[in-house]
Amino acid sequence: MADIATRGTRVVAESGDRRRLSDGGPRAGIVLAFLTPFFLPFVLFYLVPIAYAIWQSFLVVRRTGGQYGTSYTTFGGFEQYAEVFQNGEFWASIGRIALFGIVQVPVMLVVALIMALLLDTPLLKLKSFFRVAAFMPYAVPGVIAAIMWSFLYSPQLSPVVDLLKGLGLEPDFLGPGAVLWSAANVSTWLWTGYNMLIMFSALQAIPGELYEAAKLDGASNWAIAWRIKVPIIAPSIILTTVFSIIGTLQLYAEPAVLRQISSNISSTYTPNMLAYAVASGNNYQQAAAISVVIAVITFVLSFGFMRLTSKRAGL
Repeated sequence: MADIATRGTRVVAESGDRRRLSDGGPRAGIVLAFLTPFFLPFVLFYLVPIAYAIWQSFLVVRRTGGQYGTSYTTFGGFEQYAEVFQNGEFWASIGRIALFGIVQVPVMLVVALIMALLLDTPLLKLKSFFRVAAFMPYAVPGVIAAIMWSFLYSPQLSPVVDLLKGLGLEPDFLGPGAVLWSAANVSTWLWTGYNMLIMFSALQAIPGELYEAAKLDGASNWAIAWRIKVPIIAPSIILTTVFSIIGTLQLYAEPAVLRQISSNISSTYTPNMLAYAVASGNNYQQAAAISVVIAVITFVLSFGFMRLTSKRAGL
């Protein structure tokens, strides 16, 4: 009887705690206190700037009394967006980024997948060393990495260029046809290790019994990698692809640094560089509209890719 009374008291106390939580009692206040340090900066430094940029994109600057009159800001509807879609430089930058992503993203992810599979095989020695070595470029800030590679691309400073010239070649890493791929090489060097680590972590979660069963059935290491490992880590591959699509549309640091040593990169070379250039000309409303359009394109491409691949992968 005492045990029954004790359990009954506990049930009543737990139900009372749930009622106090749902009614906004002391426990609800504790939960709110723990969540506030996250939500307050999230609202102030993420949601508020986004809302402000969207509002700015609907404003236009007018002048009274002609070209040299007093300027004032007023609501212009979709006027800024119309100018964005009529801007040839915007579409040219989108075209460069599209070409960049179509080539660079698959190459980077294939290399990352191969590296992850090699690190997961029992045949490889010194796995910890190679894992750290592959991930180390990600620890280098993007601007520093672009500066490092710019020395290797510069005809006056690069030992690589001197070596290739000694072999009878005339490399021009900063030429009009190669500078985009020079920037792609920097991005690949930076992010391959990061994507590899995500895939490798997913491989580590696969039960070893699957591999043992496959070997008993006579499967080779190649068959195990292609038919077991890759399908199981498909969600991780999709995730890294989504991250890469988002990063591609936000490309800025690499071409901005290479622009200092190459005349083949303009201030409007990528969409983000175009937005920055427009904002530098004090046209903040137009820059906000460009930023909103970039954000919408990024959302549509990443979300569309995720939905398409998730359905095909049965996720």
